[in-house]
Amino acid sequence: MTERTVYLDPDPQDWSSRKIRVQPSRWYATIELDRDGYVDAARSQGYDPELPDAYTEAVDRARIAAIDRIRYEGRRDAFSWSNDPRWVNMFVPFPHVETTVEALRVAELDQDYGMLQELADRLALPIDDWLAPGERELFRGVDFDPPPHAFLRFLRATAKRHGVRLNARATAGSLWVRPTLSPLQKQIRERLPDQYPGWVDRWSGYVEPDDAATRPWVGSRSQDLSRGATRVQFREVTTPRNDECPCGMRLIDLGDENNEHASHHTAWAFGVRAPKNLDWWSDLAVVTTQSPIAWRRLAHRVARMPQKEDHYDFNSWSHLGEPEVTPDNMRAYLLQANGHVIGYLSAHDTSEHRWWDLLEESQEHDEDNTLRPRIDLIWVADVYRRQGVGATLLEALAEDFGCQIADVSWSTPVSSPGLRLARRVSPEGIWIS
Repeated sequence: MTERTVYLDPDPQDWSSRKIRVQPSRWYATIELDRDGYVDAARSQGYDPELPDAYTEAVDRARIAAIDRIRYEGRRDAFSWSNDPRWVNMFVPFPHVETTVEALRVAELDQDYGMLQELADRLALPIDDWLAPGERELFRGVDFDPPPHAFLRFLRATAKRHGVRLNARATAGSLWVRPTLSPLQKQIRERLPDQYPGWVDRWSGYVEPDDAATRPWVGSRSQDLSRGATRVQFREVTTPRNDECPCGMRLIDLGDENNEHASHHTAWAFGVRAPKNLDWWSDLAVVTTQSPIAWRRLAHRVARMPQKEDHYDFNSWSHLGEPEVTPDNMRAYLLQANGHVIGYLSAHDTSEHRWWDLLEESQEHDEDNTLRPRIDLIWVADVYRRQGVGATLLEALAEDFGCQIADVSWSTPVSSPGLRLARRVSPEGIWIS
């Protein structure tokens, strides 16, 4: 499936034309109804472009059902959207893309939300059946389709959202479950009926039938290994309050369900995994703005590591469109080891520099107009830092340009790690720009 745009108004060239964009990813497609220009045009004419409540309700119901379906199939991505009338975003599995596009088209043009409701019903999972009270075994291929451990992960998260405690165990081809309701969750739902409309307590007072299936014993709880144990003692202490992780994310995000922090931290520490479809003929690759898109996307992905770590506003590599020639010869150096990109240097050529002797209070020197390669940014994976990786990238840049390392220009301000590298490779001073 490729990206495409479906125009809803007669004149697709009109700036206020509404359009539906389909953007496929690896596991699902993002479908966006663009009403941006339409909203501005309507407001300029005194009309209210807000989405009707029935429209918003139907979209929300279909969206939640589709996201549940994607997570049920094993994906753990994070999804975000808003209720802004300018854009309507949905994330759907590939088999339902065409139906979703048509449902949005009919809802937008004909104010008919029946297709969205039908889509939600089609995507809805039998969550009520899975979380019904009682000890039972759910079979793969009969009650669910994903691998048991993936399904268990999804069902635990779903049970938590519903306030249900899930006693479950995965086997090779099935899942044993015993959903129960804690007294606290029952009390919360009884006291806040407005927040839990239609909630029914099916768990309190439930009695197992005589012919209920029995979960096989695996030698755990029935042994009662806590018999005669003493209580754990707690003490009041002062703990560190810094919530910033060295990788650039917050420590509070360590518990996120989609493991975004864990994935980012692994890439920051060991490097970004090199795609298998790229052939590395040597350990160092030079990516230009004319390189194949797979290489330019890899450079953009690696550049996100220092962007996140140092909280930069922009990615240092943004050339993701068609191949183009840049007047300043923009390029990126990617160094790989052990199947991961562990070093990144972005650079371009410029002719405005000043000499700096690396002393904090040194006087500025006259401007030099010699064309030199200029370092925009250097990043090294955490495990490989202080092992000469930065110097290797710098040597490659100087060699490609045909100059000495001391002739390379550095972008300002120079960071503390960059300053240490500069003093090591060019102790007499550096050119800055």
